[in-house]
Amino acid sequence: MSVTIYTRENCSLCVVARETIERVADDLGVAVELDLVDVDADPELAEEYGERVPYVLIDDHPAFKYEIDERELRLKLLAAS
Repeated sequence: MSVTIYTRENCSLCVVARETIERVADDLGVAVELDLVDVDADPELAEEYGERVPYVLIDDHPAFKYEIDERELRLKLLAAS
């Protein structure tokens, strides 16, 4: 399944989000294709997301903003797999 994280440089919450997704997916044995999108590289994305990162999509559906609830992530990954 695809997981997209809208991120930016020097974003500590973004690092935590990526690490959490990778760890939980590994724990569940769920294969995820992680796509990191730097919102600062695209003026339209920078305008749309601004400081609202990390913003996480699972299979193109909004899943999390700012912080990831690990229990909810487990449920979403299992439901999508």
